[in-house]
Amino acid sequence: MEGSKIMKKITAYFVRHGQTMLNHYNKVQGWIDSPLTAKGRADAQRAGRQLKNVPLTAAYSSDSGRAIETARIALREIPDSQNLVSYQYPEFREQCHGYFEGNDLNQMWQFVGVQVGLDSESKVLGTYGLEKARDLIHQADLYGDAESNDMFWERLDRGFDKLRANSKDGDQVVVVSHGVTIRSIVDRYAPELDEGIATINGSITKLEITDDDIHVDFFNKIDFQS
Repeated sequence: MEGSKIMKKITAYFVRHGQTMLNHYNKVQGWIDSPLTAKGRADAQRAGRQLKNVPLTAAYSSDSGRAIETARIALREIPDSQNLVSYQYPEFREQCHGYFEGNDLNQMWQFVGVQVGLDSESKVLGTYGLEKARDLIHQADLYGDAESNDMFWERLDRGFDKLRANSKDGDQVVVVSHGVTIRSIVDRYAPELDEGIATINGSITKLEITDDDIHVDFFNKIDFQS
């Protein structure tokens, strides 16, 4: 129709960063950072090999060191990746856990769960889901720095808007992000694919992003081949 806007579609392959030291030790890791382990570097290499046949137009990551390092290692596995422009978007960080950053993960969930009479991550998430659990972490943070669900999504939506603004119709991009961030996207836009399983380090989640929606093609694959 004359004067109508043509909607563009972007294909984005979201990769969870490789395993880090804090992942290995079961510590809370959101905005704080730690280096990749040997397994984490192998996770990144595997993700790059899975994407080697995708005609990528750009490479994005959060501004966390573990995501930047994962992107750098993964791109070495992709032919002609030296010609890709890389960007770091803080909007694609992991959620901020405030006071709980760096603490033992199980202890955090025990502390958070006291508010609702539950004592483990599986019980809190199984009862309340990711979004309400994010608010419970925010409420339990003694310093008030942990992101609420509204704060988290305001940030993440800005990231998607930036991605849309800097992409053309038909672009295929890789975005190295974080486990809860990726799972939260899936939980919101394709809840039937979220079976309560943590996002695997180095796994790939494929999104089709339009001007006003996000479609999840698949989630948490480690054996994807284009």
